[in-house]
Amino acid sequence: MVEVRLEIGDPKSKKTYSKKLSEEEAGKFVGLRLGDNFRGEVIGLTGYEFLITGGSDLAGFPMKSSIPGRIRKRFLVTGGIGFRPERKGERRRKTLRGNEIGPDIAQINCKIVKVGSKPIEKALGAETEEKPAEQSKEEKKEEPKAEEKPKEEAPKEEKPKEEEKAPEAEKKEEPKEEAPKAEEKND
Repeated sequence: MVEVRLEIGDPKSKKTYSKKLSEEEAGKFVGLRLGDNFRGEVIGLTGYEFLITGGSDLAGFPMKSSIPGRIRKRFLVTGGIGFRPERKGERRRKTLRGNEIGPDIAQINCKIVKVGSKPIEKALGAETEEKPAEQSKEEKKEEPKAEEKPKEEAPKEEKPKEEEKAPEAEKKEEPKEEAPKAEEKND
């Protein structure tokens, strides 16, 4: 059997959590269909209940609920899973997977229907991974940097005095004299 990833969506927090399944756990999903519920005990999350919403096979082809069985076949589709039309009325032939989970499914998507006693972050161990990274950032902020020396300021350039600017301004403001035009000859 292939390495299977379970993508768990939490509708309340709008977050998705990923869990690798062992071969034993993945074997329990074979034969289930899109839209079926399963208990969290199957994957070690007691008290939870999940709804299978989708998935994809090894090659990345998505599962579609309207296709019965474990087949992978090319279908003419107008939209929905596997194809988003760019213009109105567009149809395209796409390869899609049936709605039944088989041994060649690599990813299973599901969402939480019933919440258990522990928060999902703690149950999956996701919270423990995030905290050390956050603490290390805070510790870095709190520690004063004793080794840093104050930067020496570069010498400032002297600003030209206003009196010096005035003659330059006068030169620019003076109107330019026009050269006398050549007289036109009348013959």
